[in-house]
Amino acid sequence: MRRVISVSLPTWPTDRLRRLSNGTAPPDRPLVTTLRDGRRRIVAAVDAAAEQLGLAPGMALAHARALIADLDVVEADPIADLAALRKLAGWCLRYAPLTAADVPNGLWIDATGCAHIFHGEAAMVSDLVQRLARAGISARAAIADTPGAAHAVARFASNSGVVVVETGQTREALRSLPIAALRLPRETVDALRRLGFDRIEQLWATPRAPLALRFGAEIGRRLDQALGVRFEPIEPVFPRETARRHMAFAEPISTPEALSRAICNLTARLCETLEAGGFGARRLDLLCQRIDGSHQAVRVGTARPSRDAAHLARLLSERIETIDPGFGVEVMTLSASLVEPLSYAPAGSLLDARARVQDLSALVDCLANRFGLSRLYRATLAESDLPERSIALVPPLDPPRGMTWDPALPRPSRLLSPPESVETTALLPDHPPALFVWRGARHRIRRMDGPERIYGEWWRSDAETESIRDYYRVEDETGLRFWLFRAGLSNEARWFLHGLFG
Repeated sequence: MRRVISVSLPTWPTDRLRRLSNGTAPPDRPLVTTLRDGRRRIVAAVDAAAEQLGLAPGMALAHARALIADLDVVEADPIADLAALRKLAGWCLRYAPLTAADVPNGLWIDATGCAHIFHGEAAMVSDLVQRLARAGISARAAIADTPGAAHAVARFASNSGVVVVETGQTREALRSLPIAALRLPRETVDALRRLGFDRIEQLWATPRAPLALRFGAEIGRRLDQALGVRFEPIEPVFPRETARRHMAFAEPISTPEALSRAICNLTARLCETLEAGGFGARRLDLLCQRIDGSHQAVRVGTARPSRDAAHLARLLSERIETIDPGFGVEVMTLSASLVEPLSYAPAGSLLDARARVQDLSALVDCLANRFGLSRLYRATLAESDLPERSIALVPPLDPPRGMTWDPALPRPSRLLSPPESVETTALLPDHPPALFVWRGARHRIRRMDGPERIYGEWWRSDAETESIRDYYRVEDETGLRFWLFRAGLSNEARWFLHGLFG
């Protein structure tokens, strides 16, 4: 199911100007841009402060100055606004491989199949809005099944900030919105209101023929686009600096074999471009344009910069099953949306130990693109006295930290989290129990070593100020080895099993 994010930037022109001012324009001082309309000047855009004081686009500048004496006025620059909006759409490629500018003050993001990377749609859209807010850009965003529905909800829903329209709930989300949410011309909206149409649900309950006869086909087209009856394409944006390769086919292709051959061809050509610039790809976006104008997108990433054409092609080919070619793909575009410098390194000699170490990046790439990079990690040592804090999970290709266990204080191969309580017999001071019961099984101890005393980390919390553990390595009659500890020093101290040795 297609999922599209629409981002509304209601004060985009003034937000862009404030960013250019590098903080010299006070955020609480009203700011507007102006355009010439015949022989008079009118307000083209307002910021939030000016809007709260009653200013609005289309108002005469003389009227605006009469209302606010200390108004900041800047000449509008629609060309610069559009160029910056397209650059912002390119920045949004961090979220999905298909983004575009929604002129004059919005963005499109086709987020189909990308939300899981950000742990859900709500988290993904919230992250987008928060990042824009930290950059000084006011934004509202909504995600829905269609671009039209997302556009309407982002601008006209009563909720503020972030709205998630669940799959299949498009009609319910549009029902009570005003007809202006359908992106109809202003004169059409005014004429419909004079006829008594205020909400979108009134339009879809009305026969199409009379509306088309009076207003043309635009109303029906916008309704069909919002409800998903008619497909609305999004023309993707490619930042100028992005390395990409393009391939058009004389006849549309649809078989996995043909798609795989095209991917190999595109990848080889793209790697040549990357090599010429001294870069390696960290993220690749494959866009397949079908003959109906829609796009199918595939995104893969790498753990390290790479321009190994065979490896990158293999990563993309493994995702062919997610591409729905429909009646055929007529254009394919492969772009490296994220690159890093990658210098040429000659192969090491056979005597070089580093050359003999197997590079796991290819394996990590395959697993990460199948299961998600957040699910891959490796365990490493961390600086802590407490055993449960001495293990840290880091990305699989993080460099070694140069830490090792003290051979005099061995640790078990498996730790229990949390430690499990065990029942013990009476014991002498500073000695482990003669036997203990764990998970209903009795274990009689034959050998032991210890104690190893470990104190709590008092700088973390007051509760650990007087925390003391005495650890013992014990072996039962069957040869199983355990790591027991006594919490506290009193006769009422409790015993726990913290780990098992291999």
